[in-house]
Amino acid sequence: MQQFVQGFLQAIDPRAIIYLLVGTFSGLIIGTLPGLTATMAVAIITPLTFWLSPNEGLAMLIGVWNSAIFSGGISAILINTPGTPASIASTFDGFALTKKGMAGLALGINVVFSCVGGILGIVALIAVGFPLAKFALSFGPAEYFTLAIFGLSTMVAVSGKSILKGMIAGFLGFSIALIGLDPIFGSERFTFGRMELLSGISFIPVMIGLFGIGEVLSQIFTKSRTMSADARITTQLKRVVPTLKEVKDLTPVALLSSLIGIVIGVIPGAGADIAGLVAWDQSRRIAKRPEEYGKGSLEGLAASTTANNACLGGALTTMMALGLPGDAVTAILIGAFIIYGVQPGPIMFRDHANFVYMVITLMLLANVAFLAVGFFFSKILTKFLSLPQSFIWATIIILSLVGSYAINNSAFDLMIVFLSGVLGFIFRLLDVPLGPIVLALILGPMAEANMRRALILSGGSFTTFFTRPISLVLLILSAVSLLTSVLRKRKS
Repeated sequence: MQQFVQGFLQAIDPRAIIYLLVGTFSGLIIGTLPGLTATMAVAIITPLTFWLSPNEGLAMLIGVWNSAIFSGGISAILINTPGTPASIASTFDGFALTKKGMAGLALGINVVFSCVGGILGIVALIAVGFPLAKFALSFGPAEYFTLAIFGLSTMVAVSGKSILKGMIAGFLGFSIALIGLDPIFGSERFTFGRMELLSGISFIPVMIGLFGIGEVLSQIFTKSRTMSADARITTQLKRVVPTLKEVKDLTPVALLSSLIGIVIGVIPGAGADIAGLVAWDQSRRIAKRPEEYGKGSLEGLAASTTANNACLGGALTTMMALGLPGDAVTAILIGAFIIYGVQPGPIMFRDHANFVYMVITLMLLANVAFLAVGFFFSKILTKFLSLPQSFIWATIIILSLVGSYAINNSAFDLMIVFLSGVLGFIFRLLDVPLGPIVLALILGPMAEANMRRALILSGGSFTTFFTRPISLVLLILSAVSLLTSVLRKRKS
């Protein structure tokens, strides 16, 4: 009890609260800008916190992390471009709601259910952190491969009207993921002698090009006035906060999505982007009106925004309990913990329990902070759509290019953004879905590397994927997922 009190008092120290608010506001800005990911934000700010005390420095980092994941949904809703990879699934219904003139409500749902997911993720860390961490620790290459297959089974769900077009897009994403060095032997593949391709093609520039530049080119080509018309509706719509009835109706899907986000967050190497995609697909399967998903469903938006924030609690569970990074951000936080004199792992819970309680309290406060700040900021951003359409196009292009260049300070990434934008434009004209491309880019390397590792360990026998219980269960779930998606599309 004494250690809990110590940790709690450190977290609510006035200076720590100030740095938490500074981090929250910084994350809000960075997360909204396409390409400037939460990982980048935490990596940039971490060195600046070393001159602060541990509670002040961690308050700032945790504020940035939670706020950036949440605010990535703002640009996903308003301009159909995810601010962070975690908000990819938010584009499916968020932008459709904006085109219906419901941008204010969509932004409000993003704020509320991001907070709900974040808090439930921390509750999971408090209540069932160790059991979940032990479960993830039992995963080997076979389990990671089948987990990737399970994630890829959602490819059919995000294929729109044509499963064939969705599969073609998915295989294109797989092909792009093969570029670079072989994950087992380290030999070059499809690099064509270009040094820039040795590390492969990052999915972030591809994502920005497909969803950002491609959307702008499509609107310019069609000279659509949909955005301008929607903007007038949106600016007149003053309601941002969802009603109690809406919150109540969306609570069941939020609880399911939180559970999915927590479990995926616990698994090292997975992340909020995968959590959002899987939660969106699974909630669609149990929805009373699944046909509305992808066309402006409040449930679909609530599912994705809840899951990607709940994932943070799961990732923090793995990092703190086992010393393994649950995602890229927690890998950076491990370094910050060590600098502060605390080694993440089971010993930390025994020797530095007050530090653990401090981190948990800061995570809860960070969610409350962006809940308060998010409504105010979202109201301001609803006016963004009332600007001239040409100004919006120019702003999206500039932010996309700046964000893409800032990732690696590479002009080559700008070329990738441009080519991806043209591809996204062509695919929009041909009505080819973009979701499967991004999904394959994210999960393709994970699936390939772990399949080959599993086969090496089993001497080339594919039975290893069917004889391991967890792997078998994931394969069965994948088959059921694909079958139900195909049958539902045929029925519709």
